[in-house]
Amino acid sequence: MADLMLSVNKLEVSYGGIHAVKGIDFFINKGELVTLIGANGAGKTTTLKAITGLLPLKAGDISYRGEDTRGRPTYRLLRDGLAMVPEGRGVFARMTITENLQMGAYVRTDEPTIKQDIERMFGIFPRLKERANQLAGTMSGGEQQMLAMARALMSQPQLLLLDEPSMGLSPIMVDKIFEVVRDISAQGVTILLVEQNARLALQAADRGYVMESGLITMTGVASDLLTDSKVRAAYLGE
Repeated sequence: MADLMLSVNKLEVSYGGIHAVKGIDFFINKGELVTLIGANGAGKTTTLKAITGLLPLKAGDISYRGEDTRGRPTYRLLRDGLAMVPEGRGVFARMTITENLQMGAYVRTDEPTIKQDIERMFGIFPRLKERANQLAGTMSGGEQQMLAMARALMSQPQLLLLDEPSMGLSPIMVDKIFEVVRDISAQGVTILLVEQNARLALQAADRGYVMESGLITMTGVASDLLTDSKVRAAYLGE
């Protein structure tokens, strides 16, 4: 039996009078790269925020590594290995790149290993090393996305949630970001990827879920969804 990392059952989430998520079910096994695709307003980001404890559940339950997440604050989930790179990156603009990476490791106490991991991030993202002492707010959008991903990896996550990592980036930078996503997955980190670029997401993922108007309407092996006529018409512009 597969090692279950995350299980979402009958999840409903409302905020601001909007019933954004209307009873969805999905799961992620350890080591998988699973993508959640859909149009703007489908409920994808709301789902991620519920998983990380940033929004309360209206109904249903979420289980992370076999334990109910209800009542566990976001910082506790982070300590337990659940990290998110939010939409819009959210770097600490007035801190340097190195300081941002150090902030990513604030839940850790293994100082020598933290320094090694900062160097490892610089190996994954050479552009960050070139600008190690630059203020994060002065970097390009693509560089900030790299930094946001590196900062999340500094917490040594077991499950990494990525919310629209390609948004607003140049095609070259998008290719680089997805190259890193695939590399992170190959290193054994379980990933839930929310992404509007359905083609790239499905090409990278093991399995996928399609979300529409707060509901999951399709699920399957990513390569099968990539060739599905409905998916191609709705999300691949064909």
